[in-house]
Amino acid sequence: MKFEGQAIRLTPLDNGCVELNFDLQGESVNKFGQTVFKDLAEVLDLLESAKDVKGVLVTSAKSVFFVGADINEFGPIFAKGEEAIIEGVSSVNKLFSRFEDLPFPSVVAINGYALGGGLEFCLACDYRVMSTAAKIGLPETKLGIIPGWGGTVRLSRVAGVDVAVEWIAGGTENRPDAALKAGVVDGVVEPENLRDAALKVLADAVAGDLEITQRRAKKKGPLKHNDIESLLAFESSKAFVKAKAGRNYPAPIAAIESMQHGAKLGRDEAIPVETKLFAKMALTSVAESLIGLFQSDQLLGKKAKNWEKQSDKKVEHAAVLGAGIMGGGIAYQSAYRGVPIKMKDIATAGVELGLKEATKLLAKRVDRGRMTNLEMGQVLSRIDGTLSYDNFDDVDVVVEAVVENPKVKRAVLAEVEDKISTDAILCSNTSTISISYLGEALKRPENFCGMHFFNPVHAMPLVEVIRGAKTSDRAIARTVAYANALGKKAIVVNDCPGFLVNRVLFPYFAGFAMLLRDGADFQQVDKVMERWGWPMGPAYLMDVVGIDTGVHAESVMAEGFPDRMAKTFKAASDILFESGRLGQKSDLGFYAYKEDKKGKPQKVMAEDTYELLKPHCAERKEFSDEEIIARMMMPMATELARCLEEGVVSSAAEADMALIYGLGFPPFRGGVFRWIDSIGIQAFIDMAAPLADLGLVYVPTDGMKALAAKNAKYYNQTQGA
Repeated sequence: MKFEGQAIRLTPLDNGCVELNFDLQGESVNKFGQTVFKDLAEVLDLLESAKDVKGVLVTSAKSVFFVGADINEFGPIFAKGEEAIIEGVSSVNKLFSRFEDLPFPSVVAINGYALGGGLEFCLACDYRVMSTAAKIGLPETKLGIIPGWGGTVRLSRVAGVDVAVEWIAGGTENRPDAALKAGVVDGVVEPENLRDAALKVLADAVAGDLEITQRRAKKKGPLKHNDIESLLAFESSKAFVKAKAGRNYPAPIAAIESMQHGAKLGRDEAIPVETKLFAKMALTSVAESLIGLFQSDQLLGKKAKNWEKQSDKKVEHAAVLGAGIMGGGIAYQSAYRGVPIKMKDIATAGVELGLKEATKLLAKRVDRGRMTNLEMGQVLSRIDGTLSYDNFDDVDVVVEAVVENPKVKRAVLAEVEDKISTDAILCSNTSTISISYLGEALKRPENFCGMHFFNPVHAMPLVEVIRGAKTSDRAIARTVAYANALGKKAIVVNDCPGFLVNRVLFPYFAGFAMLLRDGADFQQVDKVMERWGWPMGPAYLMDVVGIDTGVHAESVMAEGFPDRMAKTFKAASDILFESGRLGQKSDLGFYAYKEDKKGKPQKVMAEDTYELLKPHCAERKEFSDEEIIARMMMPMATELARCLEEGVVSSAAEADMALIYGLGFPPFRGGVFRWIDSIGIQAFIDMAAPLADLGLVYVPTDGMKALAAKNAKYYNQTQGA
């Protein structure tokens, strides 16, 4: 028996069994889509009618088993509505159940990632053997949906409710040891032994040495819980997951409800329950946003890879100028990701501080069991703390991270340029100072660009790579390649005051300053914006960023865009700064900060803040949630639109992802431009109209008005898709 399709090959084996090998043509990975389903239907017709097949071995010709479904096929199906979704999902479930019901045993060899639909297909097999190099999971809830191809039904029956809830609600990728312990797979072996081990399991199953009938009965029957056990298991899980996921992410709860509602049913009755809930989640705005973000993230990755391909060399040695917290964070990230780095400072104390920061971050990994002491030592050995420029001529990329002062930075950059090779790329980790201006001090400005990390470096995924007036593509390419090596999300932007993220953050802060000026309570504003989805409100965020840092950046932005960012009043941040209240770093800003038992600063109310601000603010009054949201978000949105229209950022998708990765913009809203699309651009313009007297940051751009006139959306545009 043989079959050769576009995604599946079926070939006979020596022992009367057959091998079903997934190998989607034209793709580097296997992913479920119409091509795979067409081949699978034809293969099942052959297998169901076969008289002499004893068993089937399932393998992958790719380096992974299956990455899941082809997300790009979701949109057209979801757009057709609930019935079309149910019909499409049901057709796949029939294929998986037909495979599960074949009259002979099946064993799958999981050689790499088996995610989403990939794991769901594995669960339809009788036995699962996993490589030590593989990971498996059901990450659908991270896309705002739930497993739709039997995942909630089969996993809860194979491994139990607790495991199913943890894996599905958490959307985790799970290591082989955890998968084996949880009972999701039956064996784990080294990659080179995977095929032989899977064949041995299949031979034992064919010979009757391994039990099949009861296994299948368990998967096809109801869960073995009485009513009280079910109630306790599911309701306690829902309470825990709801508290963790929050009210803005309904999919994890829907996944548990799928298991709960299908608990007393057999497979063929429980799967339609799952399908209906899948369709319900697929039509939520959260799913639309999160799937959109997934696609935007793929776009970012593709662009970054394309830049890396253009790089003239691999970054093998790096350097950072200025140790301290930021320099130490950059050094840690580089060394941890395998790129040796020199960390230079002008003082021994600075080098020691940088090494202390790197050591602290590594020690946390050791404490959490994510690294051994030996591995920690190996990483630290890749950081060369130094006070001199010795051997800087071997460095491929230098990141300047000294104090945020234009004169100091220009002097340091000019100095280091003479110490490195003419081929090396020089970057500045400035957050506000013009790259073109800094480049004026250099002999080779074409080899210079911005590389703006966000603090804390190890936790924040975004890196802005900033093109100055004379920056070459070669400099951008090598810098993006270095960002990729560090595991960061690189977005290339053009030079302007504040670049992209800070340029749109400070109009947001300006909206906050005007709210306080007009009598708003900073605590109420924080609570409203946190309920809207931000990880922290604007007052708390300013404290974390640093009031002094914010005041400095505000002055830069006001100088760069005086028509709309120059202040005509004394802002709350100015008052706090003049009082020496710098935020979390000084234990006092809008809030006071006290260390908890773990030594982490926790905010508490500082009652004197109100008295301090009172002389410069209108009498306290209540603002509605809607008014607070509009006054906070519109300045950010209009400024981001200007950045897109001016070409500071090349697409709506990159702009949205920059704010999600750089500021923690609520992912379930999909980004600023997706948020505007969701409410309608004309509705946004109408919402802005009553606020126009507050300043130009509340006036929609000409580009926005043009889109509204065409009844268009940002994500309808080729540039923003």
